[in-house]
Amino acid sequence: MSGTLETSGAVLRRIAPSALIPALVYEIGNGALAPVLALVALDQGASASMAGVILSALGIGRIVGDVPAAWLANRVGDRRAMLIATAATAVALVLSWSVPSLWALAAGQLLIGLGSAVFYLARQTYVSEVVAVHLRARALSTLAGSHRVGLFIGPFIGAAAIAIWGLRAAFGVAIGATLVTGILLAVVPDEDKANDRPPAHRGGSTTLAMFGQHRRLFLTLGLAAFAVGAVRAARQTVLPLWADHIGLSATATSLIFGVANAVDMSLFYPSGHVMDRLGRLWVGIPSMILLGAGMMVLPLTHHVVTLGIAAVVMSLGNGIGSGIIMTLGADVAPPDNRTTFLSIWRLISDTGNAVGPLLPAAGVAVATLGIGISATGLIGLGAAGAMARWVPRYSPYATAAMAREHRRREAARIERAEQEPEGT
Repeated sequence: MSGTLETSGAVLRRIAPSALIPALVYEIGNGALAPVLALVALDQGASASMAGVILSALGIGRIVGDVPAAWLANRVGDRRAMLIATAATAVALVLSWSVPSLWALAAGQLLIGLGSAVFYLARQTYVSEVVAVHLRARALSTLAGSHRVGLFIGPFIGAAAIAIWGLRAAFGVAIGATLVTGILLAVVPDEDKANDRPPAHRGGSTTLAMFGQHRRLFLTLGLAAFAVGAVRAARQTVLPLWADHIGLSATATSLIFGVANAVDMSLFYPSGHVMDRLGRLWVGIPSMILLGAGMMVLPLTHHVVTLGIAAVVMSLGNGIGSGIIMTLGADVAPPDNRTTFLSIWRLISDTGNAVGPLLPAAGVAVATLGIGISATGLIGLGAAGAMARWVPRYSPYATAAMAREHRRREAARIERAEQEPEGT
């Protein structure tokens, strides 16, 4: 890299072919398949509960694969690890498509989850290492935005294919997207590592040793990441549950989802810009306050307009928090074996994602749906408090003052480098 600070536009263009576009295409496949998986399972004779178990296999695969993903990425490198992940995903999709049985569908989802764990970890580590720190949040929030755009586009492409060839055509869309992702990863070269920090090392310690070394961080800031993941995942569950509870039609519910997701998707770049300029807390705390408060007032809504307003408030919170967990993970990861650290970080966050949809159900079991939803919203407010307490302790870019100090040091370093004669 040159001795001058890159602009955000330049760095995003630089990493687009090797990270952003492959992530978007990969998620188009996931997005095409997600809305119809339950329908495929039911069509093959599964009960509603069995269909739920099959759908949960994807999340289980991600959790199981998070730690082994670090071993693979450390051993073969980030790009090869992503190639292996896409190959495994393609095999799983072909299995699910060609073998019309529930066990094949469940096994395919488990394998896709394992592949996704590798893909997500490797791309996060790669972007963290090739982008300078002063643009880290913008790069990672844009990476998260690529994920959301792909998931948004995928169902439309899948719907078009289904209209022409039938329900299982969604698997064909997913297979095609996965193969295109693999081709991109195979032909696009890696970018050079950023030179604004000491080079990262791989394989420096085991997972258990890494957890022991950073146990306090994982049990404090990591708990905040767990809560963020749980509340975000619960958002996708509480909206349809409450819409059904107040008697809204499927069409009205889908319309609310579409508007809310569009709001969510549009905020990823402003989120990263604010994090880089003003510090991580300017996004982390408002994000969880809006998401938690929106969820707490959701049980007070009784028709489509008020529910839509609550949904948009929650999407604002979720959208401005785009990339916050990945960015914090990159901030606090040690240069010695960053990948192993991030695998534990992702395990904590993914476990929160898996637990989140269960929280409203637990509320229903002990009280009512409204109380369960409001209690889940309280967890969001708790996550805001946890970030306010722990992010400044561990991230050197938590506040505007910290971010300014980093930019000052980096400008001084570059100035010294430019003044030094070559060969010294």
